[in-house]
Amino acid sequence: MKKGTAILAAILMGASVTAALPGCAPTPTSRSAGTVVDDATITARVKTQLAKDPVAKATQINVETYRGVVQLSGFADSRQGARRAVEIAEDVPGVVDVRNDIRITPGS
Repeated sequence: MKKGTAILAAILMGASVTAALPGCAPTPTSRSAGTVVDDATITARVKTQLAKDPVAKATQINVETYRGVVQLSGFADSRQGARRAVEIAEDVPGVVDVRNDIRITPGS
């Protein structure tokens, strides 16, 4: 009889764990662990490509990613540099959209 009780307890425990799993799913304002990792990977790739490019100055441009949407902010010495940063970000795999909040420094 104890064996049957143990099996029943295991089944009930499994059912309660399964019922709790939907609570771990991402909501419209949160991200799953996989999405966070994907966004971090996209951010790293964009930063790496910016660092390689002589026109886009990576040290002056901030990169943030949320659900594949890349936001570029900071400063560029020229419109060409800002445009180039957007082009670079758009070419990175996984990027859904690019939001350009880069400002051109006065006198450029």
